[in-house]
Amino acid sequence: MGGPVVVGVDGSPANLAAVEVAALEAERLGVGLELTQAVGWPSGAGRFGIPAWEVDGTGAHASTNGVLAEAERRARSAAPRVRISRGVLVGEPGTVLERESRAASLTVVGSDGARGGLHDGFLAGHLSGCVSGPLLVVRGRPNPAGPVLLVVHGASTLRGAAEFAFAEASARGAELVSVHLRSVSATRPHVRPALAGAEDREDAALAEALSDLRTRYPDVTLRCRRPRGRSRQALVAASEDGQLMVVGVRDRFRFARLPLDPVCRTALHEADCPVALVRC
Repeated sequence: MGGPVVVGVDGSPANLAAVEVAALEAERLGVGLELTQAVGWPSGAGRFGIPAWEVDGTGAHASTNGVLAEAERRARSAAPRVRISRGVLVGEPGTVLERESRAASLTVVGSDGARGGLHDGFLAGHLSGCVSGPLLVVRGRPNPAGPVLLVVHGASTLRGAAEFAFAEASARGAELVSVHLRSVSATRPHVRPALAGAEDREDAALAEALSDLRTRYPDVTLRCRRPRGRSRQALVAASEDGQLMVVGVRDRFRFARLPLDPVCRTALHEADCPVALVRC
C-alpha cells in the first residue's frame, strides 16, 4: 500500500474531524495525505468544460482555497510530519472519490451530517459499493484506549480484513478483538447442527488467516469474543468500547453493484466507532 490516504474535503466541522483521522492514518501507514475537494461545474465554464476560476481570487476559487487551507491546517496539527497534497477536482463527490481511490492506500469519509456533503451517510453508503481498496468511515464516539475490532461473519471475508486489522492494531498499539457473529437462527435448536458446521469452517478459516499474521505482528494481543444473540445487537454493543471496527466485504458486491450484506450495513450505519470496510 504505497499510495496516499485520500480524504474528501468540504469544510464542515464533521468533515474536518475526518481530515484529522485521515492524517493520523497517513502517519501510521507512512504515506502521504491527499486532500481532495470536489466542485460542480461553475457558471462560465470554458468551452471544453474547464472551470473558469476568477483571476482576482474572489468567489469560488477563493472559497475553495480557504476550505483546503483550513483542512491542511487541521491535518498538520494532527500529524505534523505527514506529506500533504491538495487539489480541486470537478465532479460529484462520490464520483471524484471513487476515481481517486484507485491509487490510494485508504479512502476516508465521514458519516454524520446533512445529506449531500462529504460527511453524509448516503455518500459513505455509495462509496462502500464502488470504492477501490479499504474505506474508512469516520463515525460514532471511538474509545482511544479501546481495542481494534475484527468482525468475523464468514470465512470468505477473513483474510484481507484480518490483515488490515492486525496492521491497525500494531500501528495503534492496541489490542485486537475478533468478534464472532452468529445469525438470529443460532438460538434455534433445530438448526444447530448446520450452524455448528458453519462455525467450525469459520474457525478453521480464521486459524489459517491468523497463523502467519500472529508471527508478523508479535506485538498484537488477540482475544476472541463470541457474543450470544442476534448479530445486529452484538455488533453495535461491541462497537461501544472500540476505537476501530474492521469488516470484510465480499468483492462481488462491488463488481455486481449488489447491496452490502446486513452485517456491513449495520456497521456502516449503526456502529459507535469508526468502521473500515475491507474488500476480500
